[in-house]
Amino acid sequence: MPQLSAPPSRRRRALAVAVLCLTALLPAAPAAAGAGPGHDPDRALRQRLEELVRTPGGPPGAIAVLRTERHTRVIRAGVADLTTGRPPRTGDHMRIASTAKAFSGAVALSLVDRGAVRLDDTLRRRLPQLPAAWGAVTLRQLLNHTSGLPDYSEAPAFLDELRADPHHVFDSRRLLDYVADRPLLFRPGSRYHYSNSDNIAVALMAEAVTGTPYERLLAELVHRPLGLHRTSLPQGYRMPRPYLHGYDVTVTPPEDVSELLGASGLWASGGIVSTPADMTRFIRGYAGGALYGPAVVREQRRWIDGESQPAGPGRNSAGLAVFRYDTRCGTVLGHTGNTAGYTQLIAATPDGRRSLTFSVTAQINAGQAPDQLRLMRAVQEDFVCALLR
Repeated sequence: MPQLSAPPSRRRRALAVAVLCLTALLPAAPAAAGAGPGHDPDRALRQRLEELVRTPGGPPGAIAVLRTERHTRVIRAGVADLTTGRPPRTGDHMRIASTAKAFSGAVALSLVDRGAVRLDDTLRRRLPQLPAAWGAVTLRQLLNHTSGLPDYSEAPAFLDELRADPHHVFDSRRLLDYVADRPLLFRPGSRYHYSNSDNIAVALMAEAVTGTPYERLLAELVHRPLGLHRTSLPQGYRMPRPYLHGYDVTVTPPEDVSELLGASGLWASGGIVSTPADMTRFIRGYAGGALYGPAVVREQRRWIDGESQPAGPGRNSAGLAVFRYDTRCGTVLGHTGNTAGYTQLIAATPDGRRSLTFSVTAQINAGQAPDQLRLMRAVQEDFVCALLR
């Protein structure tokens, strides 16, 4: 496989960001003199988060980590576990859903930086075993969701297997077989269409050009440089302890669905388990360009119209495995995700120095909970504004 070690200049940059990220969860500095013993600078944010949790159909728990150059603020509402009533913590594991797509993007762009693969390499060249009709699709188009690949997670055969046994262990590397008989939805590059198939193909391409399992590539190219010690890509359905319990809030009482689904059917499109602390470290390094050089960063930030799923705060634009969120207070880069029991937003300023990790313990999206999504996006924008002030 190609040499995976970064050039010295990039190692220094990654080390600098890793050190910055490793300090991200130190206690915040004492309140400024004159603030007064009753001063609570986060009261308004806490009230907004509590509003989200208390709203009918809202998530049982929520936790947000705001990190600036010098301070960490952890704001939480509700509970991590309805049975015990304990509060959410930054070290609690959680399913990160489609924010895992940023991780597969980090792997692919790191390999582009090292010359192992090019953004214009096609499926025909790198994955000739996939349907010939898909051959013209490029890595660039996979990363910005303009490939036209049909979404395997919407295939009736896949859904039937999942309904029959939610813990079914899929062959993660054969997930695209569920749509192998289907043509592309449109000419590659002609429009935006979010598809879980894209990031499965990204991971398969990374494996093909390196001869290395995707899980090992994650560890060597992402987890290790950014100091992610509690992040994993499992195959099964068990959650590592302790964890934020995710709930189905459409039933009464809410049902714990934390371990409802196995991760093998999501894999590189959404199977990663992490913590708010690790996700803070990740997005600061990822948005800040710590894993690859400025030429790749420029390519990553060629924006097109396209929303993340679910939509993030403000106006959304799509880059290569990253989204731009233009809010009333400024711009952050990141990704969102949702799955049974969890909804996620990770975002940071383009230099990686200020970041927001925003996690709730219910699935909130436009299809299932449009009113909740509108409220959550408004709350997220308030948190972005607090971050940028």
